[in-house]
Parts: sequence; structure tokens; C-alpha cells
Amino acid sequence: MPSSDSRRVSYFFDAEVGNYHYGQGHPMKPHRVRMTHNLVVNYGLYRRMEVFRPRLVSPTAMTRFHSDDYVNFLRVITPDNMQDYVRQLQRFNVGEDCPVFDGLFEFCQLYTSGSIGGAARLNENRADAVINWAGGLHHAKKAEASGFCYVNDCVLAILELLKKHERVLYIDIDIHHGDGVEEAFYCTNRVMTVSFHKFGEYFPGTGDVLDIGYADGKGYAINFPLNDGMDDVAYRSIFRPVVGKVMERFAPGAVVLQCGADSLSGDRLGCFNLSLKGHADCVEFVRSFHVPTLVLGGGGYTLRNVPRCWTYETSVMLGEDIKDELPFNDYFEYFGPDYRLHLPVSNMENLNAGEYLEKTKVQLLEILGEIEPVPGTQIQTGQVDSALHPRGMNMEVDDPTGNDSERNPDRRVTGEELGRKEHPAEFA
Repeated sequence: MPSSDSRRVSYFFDAEVGNYHYGQGHPMKPHRVRMTHNLVVNYGLYRRMEVFRPRLVSPTAMTRFHSDDYVNFLRVITPDNMQDYVRQLQRFNVGEDCPVFDGLFEFCQLYTSGSIGGAARLNENRADAVINWAGGLHHAKKAEASGFCYVNDCVLAILELLKKHERVLYIDIDIHHGDGVEEAFYCTNRVMTVSFHKFGEYFPGTGDVLDIGYADGKGYAINFPLNDGMDDVAYRSIFRPVVGKVMERFAPGAVVLQCGADSLSGDRLGCFNLSLKGHADCVEFVRSFHVPTLVLGGGGYTLRNVPRCWTYETSVMLGEDIKDELPFNDYFEYFGPDYRLHLPVSNMENLNAGEYLEKTKVQLLEILGEIEPVPGTQIQTGQVDSALHPRGMNMEVDDPTGNDSERNPDRRVTGEELGRKEHPAEFA
């Protein structure tokens, strides 16, 4: 059903992204982005968006965040010359979770270009929302690969948005903590990072509720640590109040929303119990604030579920209703036996007690209550009473009677009026 919403949505996709392969048995499969695109096309959603193939960014653009030697290493490393770079492989944490594969640097360029290009499009006011499902690789550090991520496109997109916007909000609903993004902006109050994630003996092991930022950034890193089994109702009960308060206190000029699909029920690596609707409810809530938004992918390791999730969230960003019955597509057999968009959740127990969620929520709302409310600087208008032209102080000696407004400005004030006696010879 077409929507009356006239929001301009841009969508970045390059078919090449599906050709890269991390290696046999590796859970990260870039092919899921191509499957998502195929579903988006067969639902007809592409008609409501401007679809772009991203222009590849230069390696220099990546060094806005990453170190030169790390980017140079990613450019030169191949499966054939790995044995010549043993020390660097160790130093940059490349080899196991983050393997070397054919076309590694081109893959990084592809997904990063969509995010930077999307941010630039928002800056130019050519779109109200931009989607790049290939992006969202939030674990990469300044000079280190981590958690299947090599180049941190989230950080690079935020840096692009900061060229125009004074404040940028990053929200992460991946099951893993968005550690790379938090670390990059831990000491600034221009970027607030908000992450809802599984915590406790779980990768990457960061994201405690007490990690709130440092120096100027104190209070601008918000972490909601969770246990196994988070369901739709529980997630909604924490996400909406926390993000609502963030919007009120921080008032961002732009939002980057990382929609990792590994927080869905039945994920190969995840342990939450969210349905598509529960996951997409977060997208819908962020969209309701009408702030320029960059929507990115991220985790998601059950191949048949990730395209379902991101296609549905594309429809949510467009304000479109789509049928539960899947249209025929190139990967139709992946979605059997029911061939439906929405999936049932499991009967796993939610190990997040109501009291724990409430207590943590209150704790985070208190942290948000303590940060400086926006605007952080006085607006300089140049008018009287502004900081540039303050009104002169009304000293009591000038006018003890308080009749300042009634006095004729062209008449000289006598000493008598000021309470001093005039000497008879003063004007003689």
C-alpha cells in the first residue's frame, strides 16, 4: 500500500559486494547484502527510492580515522603474500576472525563508500534518509581489525556528518557492543554513542553501564548491557525511553543507526529473541523524529533471516506496508519451507528480569539528565541583550528612583536629582 509520506530516501548498493567471500565456514557472508537487494527489488521498494552505486572513496579518505600504515597494509595484503607479513598480521589482528581473502581492500572500499557517500548526501540535503546495508562494520579500530570488521565505515560516516552537523547521534542495535565507534568518540561531546547489547562473557567484552565517556565526552557514551533472551516487549520498554531522552537532551542534527540483524531470534551467533517487528520497531521510532538518518547493516549470521529483516526495515523507512508472502526472487529456495517474510520467535527464556531492566534504564536516564542540555553555546544574534551586545548594567546609583524610562534623554541630570546638594556658586 503506497504511503502518503513524502520523505526522500536514497539507497546505496553495489552488486559486486556479494562476490567477496571470507572463507569456508566463516559466519560472515557478504552475499546476504545481495540477497537483501534482490528482495527489495522484487517487493518493488526500489521504485520509492533513489538507488545509487557508490563512487569508491580513496584510501586517503579512510585515513581520516585509520592510521596510514594500517590502510597501506590492507591495500597490499593478499592470500599469496601473507607469509611476508607475519608481524603485521599479528600487529593489525588480521588472520583469524578477520581473514585475508581475495579482494579484501576492494570489499572495504565498497561498503565504506556507501556509508561516506550516504553521509555526504545527507549533508547536501539531497535526502532525508540514506540506507547502506553493506555498511555498519562497527568493531574496527584505528589500527586494528576486529570482529569481522576491517574499516570502520560508521566512524568515517560520522566524521563526514560532523562537517555540517554540530552533534551526531550513533545508535547500535546489533547484539554486539559497538566498541569501535564508542572508542573513536569517547572523549567528545559532539557525538553520542548509544548501544544495546549482550554483555558478560561475550564478544567484544566492553560496554558496561558504567562506561559513560571521558573528559568532554563524559555522559556521551550510553551503554545498556543485556542478558540472553531479550524479546520484543522488553526491548521496546528500554529502547523507546532511553532514545527518547537522548533526542530530548542531545538534539542531534543527524543520526547513524546500525541495524545489526544478529539480535534477531535464531541467529547463528546471537542469543536474543527479537522478531522482525521488534527489531524494526527501533527503526520506526528513530524515523519518527524526522532527523536526517543514515541506516546501516552490521552483524547477522543466519543467511535466510538477514534479508528478511533488512528488506522489512527498508519498507519501514519508506513508510510502506509490504505483504508477508514473499515475492518470487533469485534466492527463493533459501526462504523455505514457509516462504514468508515474518518468522516465529523461539520459546527461549528471557533472562532479563523486569527489575534489572528498570534499574538500568533509570541509571541511564539519570546520566542523560546530567549532561548539558542543548543548545550548548549562546546564540550570537548581534542584538542588544545578546552576548555580543549586552545591555548596560542598571546600577542603583544611576537611578535610585527607578524612573529611568520616564527621564528626558536630552536634559542634563542635576546633582540634586542624584541626591547631591548643588553648591550655590557651582554655575556662577
